[in-house]
Amino acid sequence: MDLLHEQQIRGPRTYAPGSPSRRRLAILAATSLAAAVPALAACTAPEPQQSAEPLPITVEVNQSRDQYGKQAIQLLLTNVSGGSLTVAAAQLRSPLFQGDIRWEPAGGGLELPPGQPKSLPARLPAPVCGQDQPGTPQPVATVRYSEPGHAGLREVAPAAVDPFGVLERNNLELCLAAEAAAVADIVLDRSLEVAPDSRTAVVRLVITPKAAAGAGRDTRTMTIAGIGGTTLIAEPAEEPWPRNVRIAQGAPRFELRLRIRPARCDPHAIAEDKVGTLLPLRVSVGGREGQVKIAAGTVLRGQIYDFVAAACAQG
Repeated sequence: MDLLHEQQIRGPRTYAPGSPSRRRLAILAATSLAAAVPALAACTAPEPQQSAEPLPITVEVNQSRDQYGKQAIQLLLTNVSGGSLTVAAAQLRSPLFQGDIRWEPAGGGLELPPGQPKSLPARLPAPVCGQDQPGTPQPVATVRYSEPGHAGLREVAPAAVDPFGVLERNNLELCLAAEAAAVADIVLDRSLEVAPDSRTAVVRLVITPKAAAGAGRDTRTMTIAGIGGTTLIAEPAEEPWPRNVRIAQGAPRFELRLRIRPARCDPHAIAEDKVGTLLPLRVSVGGREGQVKIAAGTVLRGQIYDFVAAACAQG
């Protein structure tokens, strides 16, 4: 553990000129900023920093539309110090996940001008499942940064705000997906069957149950209560999608044929699409209920875009 983690942080650290701590910090500053990330992740989660003065950096949790369904979020950092800062590393610790949620710089640091929030993309680790999280503690961030006129790196540990409940929602969705994956693999076939008139098409939801539970163990089941439309595709009124489909471990592989039509035909439908090819299944499994989103692969996604464009062109 390096000097920056040897004691609980009560405010941005400063070091007396010429002191051993100052010399040691100067050595740390000579290393690359990217190398700071593994050291940051290796330590235990900090306590929220207590300080009589406002901390120089605030952290908020968010998630963009194109990150939804990709197990990724954003750490929104705002520099409230009044001066320019450079962020070297950032991470977030929440009891809802099994490890740190980390932003890893692609190279060098990130300039953080005063008053200009910047979003740092971060992958979510595996969720913590199987237990209720009443009154979940506020997530705590750890941010390493440098500032002009100060040698080396400084560190703050602000409590992060999550105004939209991004962490809890992702935890619930990922835990539900894990329960569903224990019963069956569910994917969209890569081929799209377009009708001769090009007004409708068929996508195939392929369901492959997992092996049956061993002797003396209950066979796990899942029910697809319904399938929802997306911003791009919907079910035709004359051919609704299946409801209340029961799946059990050990059952044969099967397919659900879903006839689709365009859900919208405005000019921005495809150009601005982010989630139109994520098919939401309403499922109940393992005592949980919610949505599991099945993503179309690259090939099928392109075919759906072409189909919607062609069908809409016919009016």
